[in-house]
Amino acid sequence: MSITLVVIIRSVISFFALLLFVRLMGKQQVAQLTFFDYVVGITIGSMASTISVQVNENLVSTMAGLATWTILAIILAILSMHNVWIRKMVDGEATIVVADGKILEDNLRKIRIPMEQLLSELRTQGVFNITDVEFVMFEPGGKISIQKKSQKQPITPKDLNITTQYDGLPTNLILDGILLQDALRSLHLSKAWLQHQLSKQNIQDVRDVSLAQLDTKGNLYVDLKGDKSCYTIPTNS
Repeated sequence: MSITLVVIIRSVISFFALLLFVRLMGKQQVAQLTFFDYVVGITIGSMASTISVQVNENLVSTMAGLATWTILAIILAILSMHNVWIRKMVDGEATIVVADGKILEDNLRKIRIPMEQLLSELRTQGVFNITDVEFVMFEPGGKISIQKKSQKQPITPKDLNITTQYDGLPTNLILDGILLQDALRSLHLSKAWLQHQLSKQNIQDVRDVSLAQLDTKGNLYVDLKGDKSCYTIPTNS
């Protein structure tokens, strides 16, 4: 058997093995990536590449190493869910770097974040004046959380005692010119109803529609393919 064919076969095996192990590990690797998760992910990916191209390495033993790292990561994730001490050890804790509007330089030094980076992170969150901030903390994954001072927070309808309507998730009815029959049935609507709504803007063929989306207030957003116009059609009127 040629080396090329061996590499192809091993690559297929490592590809699907990596897919399986990543699925077993769940979404935590992407959704809440910590530095430790990053290192584990890089190591597992390196092992998978070893399986693929290092034809002199034993396939079974390398697969065993890959499986071991994956199982350990899963076990540690499960233990972290049920044990606060393990979770703190693995993921770390959020660190407050601004409290009551005061920058805590000692905490910045502990997590090795320079002042310039703190100010840069604040700017990316739309805060250009440090006096607008009440609390700032760096989360275990490196993200920044900000609580602005009460005087700088936006006014909400609740603050003004204004009653608002429920605003749920919109439903896609047409995607790339394809009518989604299941979506229509879930809303107890018919194709004829949708065609009637489209005809209000002289749209005769659903294949001309890039996206049609109905929100919970009864407004139908329609975006036509190409550089054509988009419309918002009230369906309750």
